[in-house]
Amino acid sequence: MNQKTLKIIFLSYLLVVLAGAIILMLPFAHHGKLAFIDALFTATSATCVTGLVVKITPESYSIFGQAILVLLMQIGGVGYMSIVSLFYLFMRKSLNIHEKNVAKESLNYATNHDIPIFLRKVFLFTFIIELAGTLILALRFSAHMSIPQALWQGFFHSVAAFNNAGFSLFRDNLMGYQTDATILLTIGTLVILGGLGYLVLVELHAKLMHQRFMLSAHTKITLVGTVLLVLSGMLLLGAIEWNNSGFFGHLSLEHRFLNSFFLSINFRTSGFNSLDLSQLSDTSLFCSTIFMMIGGGAGSTAGGIKITTVAVLIIATLHTIKISNQPPHAFKRTISSEVIHRSSAIIFVASFIVIAATVLLVQTQHSAFLPTLFEVVSAFCTVGVSVGNGDVLSLSQTFDLVGKSLIIALMLIGRMGIFAVGFLIVGKEKIKHVQYPEGRIIL
Repeated sequence: MNQKTLKIIFLSYLLVVLAGAIILMLPFAHHGKLAFIDALFTATSATCVTGLVVKITPESYSIFGQAILVLLMQIGGVGYMSIVSLFYLFMRKSLNIHEKNVAKESLNYATNHDIPIFLRKVFLFTFIIELAGTLILALRFSAHMSIPQALWQGFFHSVAAFNNAGFSLFRDNLMGYQTDATILLTIGTLVILGGLGYLVLVELHAKLMHQRFMLSAHTKITLVGTVLLVLSGMLLLGAIEWNNSGFFGHLSLEHRFLNSFFLSINFRTSGFNSLDLSQLSDTSLFCSTIFMMIGGGAGSTAGGIKITTVAVLIIATLHTIKISNQPPHAFKRTISSEVIHRSSAIIFVASFIVIAATVLLVQTQHSAFLPTLFEVVSAFCTVGVSVGNGDVLSLSQTFDLVGKSLIIALMLIGRMGIFAVGFLIVGKEKIKHVQYPEGRIIL
C-alpha cells in the first residue's frame, strides 16, 4: 500500500464530491431553494454510493441534476481513478507503474500485473449488467408510464442498484412496488451482483468459461458469506417483524417473504426500501446495524467492513479457541497472520468510529440513541437506509450543519476504507532492526 497513491485517490473523491455539489447548486440542476450543505450532502451520498437523502430526489432535482447523480454514483462505484485509467487505455496509451498502482488501489485489486485486462473486464461487466437491469426495469415501468420516462427510471434505478447507492426517483423510494416481484427481485439481484466485488465477478465468469479454473479463497468466502447473510437476515427480520401490523401486517404470505428477502439484501449493502423502516422494532434496528457493519464483498460497490474481514476473524477466533496445531485456514488455504491482524484492526477502529460518532450526534443533535446509531452505521457503511425524519427523507435531514458534516465525513471514510484512511493519517512505520524480548501478558 502506497501512501502517495492513497492520497491521490482520496483527493480525487473529494474533488468529485465538491464538483458534484457545485453543479447541483446551478439553477437548472435543482428546483426551489438548495443550501450548499444539502448539495454537498447529496453529492457525497451519491459519490460514496450511500443513498441517504436530505432532499426528495424527484422533486428537488431536475433531469440534469438527476443525470449528475447517476454520473456520481457510477464514478463512486467503479472509482474515479479507474475511469481515468480506462480512458488512457482507450486512447491506446499504456499505463505506467504509478498509474497501475492507483487503479489497483482504487479497485482493491491484489496485483497490478494484469490490471489493464482487469479494468476492461470491470467496465464490460458493469455495462452488461446495468444494461440488462435497465431493460428489465424499463419494460416493467412502461406498464404505467411513457416509454421515455420508463427508460430513464429503469436506467437510473439500474445504476443506483448495481452501485449499491439506493437513490430512487420515486418519492417513497420503492414502497409503491412492495408487491411487485419483478421490480424487487431485479433490483435485489443488481444489488447482490454489485456487492460481490469485481474480482468475484471476473472469477465467476472465468469459471463458467473454463471448468478447470479454480476459484480463489476470497471468492469462495464472499459467495458463501453473501448467501448466509442474505438468508439469515431474511429469516431474522421476518421472524421479528412477522406480527408487526405496521410493517408486515398488511401483506400476504408470499409478499412478506419477498420483502424480507429484499430488505435483507438492502440492509447490508444498499439503501432501497420497500417498507416504512420507521415502523421497525428496536430489536430489528439493532440487529440490522450488525448486518450493515458487515456489508458486502471487498473491492465491490458495497460498503461495510466487508464479508471477508468478518469471516477471517471468525475463523481465527475458532482456531484460537480450539488451540489447533495448524494455522488458520479456509477452503484448504492458509490465512496469514498479517490478514488476521488487519481484520482485527479494521473491526476495532470501525467500532470505535461508530460509537464515537453516535455519542456525538446524540449529544449535539438531541436525537434518540437507536435511530441515531442506525443512521451512523448506515452512513459509515455506505448503506443508505434510515428510519426517516417523519416523512420520506433520512434522519440526517433533521440534523444541523454540524450533524450533517459529521455524516458526510462518515460516508467519505466508509467509502475510502478504514485501513486506507488510517494509513493516510498514521503513515507507515520505519523499519526497525531491533526485536524486543517477549513479555508476559495475562488475558
